[in-house]
Amino acid sequence: MAELKARLLDSDRRGDVVNDLQALVDQEVADKSGLSGGIVKTGYAAVKKVKPGIIWGAIDSLLDEFVDALEPYWATYSTEATGGFGVFLASRPHEVSEALLAVTDRRAQRSSRAAITSVYSRLRPKGQENVIEALPRLGAVIEKHARG
Repeated sequence: MAELKARLLDSDRRGDVVNDLQALVDQEVADKSGLSGGIVKTGYAAVKKVKPGIIWGAIDSLLDEFVDALEPYWATYSTEATGGFGVFLASRPHEVSEALLAVTDRRAQRSSRAAITSVYSRLRPKGQENVIEALPRLGAVIEKHARG
């Protein structure tokens, strides 16, 4: 039943999955505009400045929990299979975004790094909107690795 977990967390594939997810995050941040986009870009740059490689490491450390959160959606998608997984996720924006944000919320609560928790607390109010916007791309990345 844990098909997604077996495919995405496989040691031979994991690094490629994390690389593609970091590229997705970089692209999502780059695409932000306006005042809120500037805040996201500033926060993202601040997090990356704290420690080079922190984004890759954060994605890698959160990947297992993200995959657990996405597994039920993948299972449903696999039986319904209409359109791509990104379209499927985007058709359930609030439900999926809350499942993913629950992962980062738990991690932020456990963090001992004041800079990380401070930036996260400033970005979190727009978190659901940002995650919803990323769902089509996220689904495409997940499907690429789950099917490949």
